[in-house]
Amino acid sequence: MEQKNIQEGKSIAWLSYLGILILIPLLVQKDNPYTKFHIKQGLILLIISIGWWFIFLLLIFIPFLRTIVYFLSYLVSLFVFVLMIIGIVNSLQGKTDCLPLIGKYGEKMNF
Repeated sequence: MEQKNIQEGKSIAWLSYLGILILIPLLVQKDNPYTKFHIKQGLILLIISIGWWFIFLLLIFIPFLRTIVYFLSYLVSLFVFVLMIIGIVNSLQGKTDCLPLIGKYGEKMNF
């Protein structure tokens, strides 16, 4: 990846990991390969967060699963938060490292 793209993208690529704020880099620097990489990584993270939220809302109404669902919700939230921090740090340092466990799915996205 060219150093020019990295320098241009570092200022805004980190927003890709902050939920709905992914729209800002998507609209501003969609053609920058560095920003595009981090948009894809952030999008996978957002999909996981939204997917878990729907699963949580469905399972929370089952009385005998409630405690397990709350515990899993804590773990998933912690996992997503750690990946957000990793992604933000990587984007600010100019790295294009995939997020652990889920990053490989972001590379397969085309847009």
